[in-house]
Amino acid sequence: MNVSHQTHAGLLAMAVFVLVSFCVAGCSGPDQPAPVPVVKDENAFQHALDSINALIVESPKQAALYDYRSQLYLAVDSLPAATLDLERALRLDSTNVNRQLRMGDLYYRREAVAKAKLRFEAAAKLDPKNTQAKLKMAEIDLLLRNYRESMDQVNEALRIDQHAAHGYYLKGWIHMETGDTALALSSFATAVEQDPQDYPVYIMLGKLSAAKHDPLAAQYYRTALTIRPRSVEAWYNLGMYHQENGQDSLALDCYHHIMEIDSTNALAWYNTGYVQLVHQQEWQTAKTSFSKAIALEPGYLDAWYNRGIAMEKLDQLDSAAANYQMVLSMREDYPMASAALDRLESKGVRIKMRERAKVK
Repeated sequence: MNVSHQTHAGLLAMAVFVLVSFCVAGCSGPDQPAPVPVVKDENAFQHALDSINALIVESPKQAALYDYRSQLYLAVDSLPAATLDLERALRLDSTNVNRQLRMGDLYYRREAVAKAKLRFEAAAKLDPKNTQAKLKMAEIDLLLRNYRESMDQVNEALRIDQHAAHGYYLKGWIHMETGDTALALSSFATAVEQDPQDYPVYIMLGKLSAAKHDPLAAQYYRTALTIRPRSVEAWYNLGMYHQENGQDSLALDCYHHIMEIDSTNALAWYNTGYVQLVHQQEWQTAKTSFSKAIALEPGYLDAWYNRGIAMEKLDQLDSAAANYQMVLSMREDYPMASAALDRLESKGVRIKMRERAKVK
């Protein structure tokens, strides 16, 4: 039993050593990602960790070992431990561009933006032609709303690599943030020319086009769905485009797809009810849809309110009043519910004094 365990641990140690050796030999280039271990379960993680720990005891000044252990921690989403080990690796060897970039990414994920920017700047100094470093600095400047600095970094990166799709994506964001929708659309379009599988860019193109009621919006969202067919985001955006442009059956079809993907999605039921209520005047089916949304999300104020409207249309006035009062019990400053109760009271519906006091 003990022999078997030692043999297994030895094999794991050898596997770790091979991976580390590979990283040392083949991952020093600025654009080469470090290998991320595949950890299938807790036991596999612990065996791999024990093996790399043993190697670190033997060679405590080998930067690649801490680098690999950092990736091991990252594979199980242990960001603090991953950060500490990558910091150790960089203290031993600060000349590795790829490690500097990954250190910046880790800081960024932990919302240490200033530290992240310093690491990206360090990577750029080590390799002035590194487009990834420049684009990451541009992302941070964009986040900080330093639009001119961000655009300068993007343009530098694109002068090095005119096919860098992410650069055009960032340019699109900068133009969008600074109010130039036409240039934003142009930049996003160039981004997908360089990378036709870039899902987020199609979503942005769809949103910008939808805001102009441009039929291209539907095409962009459908292209996004060819990349991620089960994207609730893309189906919802497409549904909203159809809903806002009077294409009710297409909108309802999109919301139905969302329900098939995620049966607990209250928003799909709410939007279905809204189309049935506002566009189709199908009061009973709208009431049913809003009830589904409320069952999934009991605090869904708009669903309670609109179910009240559907009940009012069905002449179920006491039930409508109860729905409006429920809205106000959850949020007193909901003017439409207050106005609805005033309207029902003018029709002779009796609002109990205790409940009416809540409304006011």
